[in-house]
Amino acid sequence: MKIIQISDLHLVPAGQALYGLEPGARLQSCIAAINAQQRDADFCIFTGDLANAGQLDAYEHLSVCLKELRLPHYLAIGNHDKRDNFSNVFPDAEKDANGFVQYAIDFPGVRFLVLDTVEEGEHWGSYCSKRARWLDEQLSRSSDRPVYIFMHHPPFDIGVPSQDRLRIRDAHLFSEVVARHTNIRHIFHGHVHRPVCGSWCGIPVSALRGTSHQVQLDLETVEPIPLCHEPPAYAMILLRHDQTIVHYHDFLDDSAISETQATDYRRDQKIKGAMPAAI
Repeated sequence: MKIIQISDLHLVPAGQALYGLEPGARLQSCIAAINAQQRDADFCIFTGDLANAGQLDAYEHLSVCLKELRLPHYLAIGNHDKRDNFSNVFPDAEKDANGFVQYAIDFPGVRFLVLDTVEEGEHWGSYCSKRARWLDEQLSRSSDRPVYIFMHHPPFDIGVPSQDRLRIRDAHLFSEVVARHTNIRHIFHGHVHRPVCGSWCGIPVSALRGTSHQVQLDLETVEPIPLCHEPPAYAMILLRHDQTIVHYHDFLDDSAISETQATDYRRDQKIKGAMPAAI
């Protein structure tokens, strides 16, 4: 399977700017790149912070943008989102019995779980006992299949203090559920606006840059959050029964080496008697 992960859109009403950028225009560029390069993907998943302040018109802007996406797509919410406004614009987004925006996506032989880590009115995340019970049930029902989890907040530190203070605070409830199951193959999250990969409790994890602004690799500052304009990216996830590969694509980058430059380099290497260039 091929899956595209997009995160941290921080959309504002159409035409407005945020931190010197226009999030809507960046999302449109992202969607155009995916349509051009990833049309064979099975689906796209957006891992939260869809709107910068949960504005109704920002979700309406998102709805218009998504009409251009030529792939099936699924939405998760983040700390900048507001459930009520989100649900007003996306009434078909699934919820569990307690009203949290969490659901399963089933394909033959595999299950994807989309989690709701939002604590209303706060920027740090939460995964309460009700949500943990739902996760436990979903994992139990999937005991014969590999499971991949998509969520906004991570339940662990990444070593960047400004982000670690805003992770899931009651992470012990999440980790207790995870410890009871052996079929979780990978956790994909957003929130940190950085390319991050590693493992937690023996489970591979990864995150990516947002489509709007980013967070600096600052290992000292606690607050305010040190923002920056590093390139936006989406993740291309390749799944097989025996491996998970994640590529990050800076979709605004246009710095490809031209054929003329490559030919000149190969000619120079030949004159020097060096081995022709290879990556």
